[in-house]
Amino acid sequence: MFETVHARLMGISRVAVWIGGAGLLVAAFIVTADVISRKIFNVTMSGSDEISGYVFAAATAWAYSFALLNRSNIRIDSLYNQLGLRTRAILDLLGVSLLLYYVQALTSTALEQFLYNWEYGASAQTTLATPLWIPQIFWVSGLCFFVLCLAFMVVWSVFSILRGDFATVNRVAGVPTIDEEIDRETHVS
Repeated sequence: MFETVHARLMGISRVAVWIGGAGLLVAAFIVTADVISRKIFNVTMSGSDEISGYVFAAATAWAYSFALLNRSNIRIDSLYNQLGLRTRAILDLLGVSLLLYYVQALTSTALEQFLYNWEYGASAQTTLATPLWIPQIFWVSGLCFFVLCLAFMVVWSVFSILRGDFATVNRVAGVPTIDEEIDRETHVS
């Protein structure tokens, strides 16, 4: 059951990362066109920096879950790899739990800000005057999905530790081994 949920979350996050990457490419083209039109024609396409900022925030928020589920987040592991499997599993659970606590607080505040901007119709103080809830819905939804993925990882880790299956905790929430890193880099999926 956990494997199936993990695969589905991974599928959603993979699609979101591709969409976010495409959005970043489009934003880069818009900024490039703005710079070129300013240099050559002395005309600016106002708002390119604003749009690229919104796209960056949304793409980054959605990429968090992809990094989590792929165990791509950076951790200092010099001592970690010297510890036993059980100790590493407990540390992995602690790390994911603390991250969940922090991200839940961040997401709660972001959601409050989104709802405030939605209710009062707040808009950006720029030439585009973008209603702030529009870009924030993509950002907040990415953060909410990240909280969902973190909560799932915590539940799976707790369940696995209670069963004494420390290897599963390490496989889904732990630091990848050197062999896993080499395998990931040499076998593109």
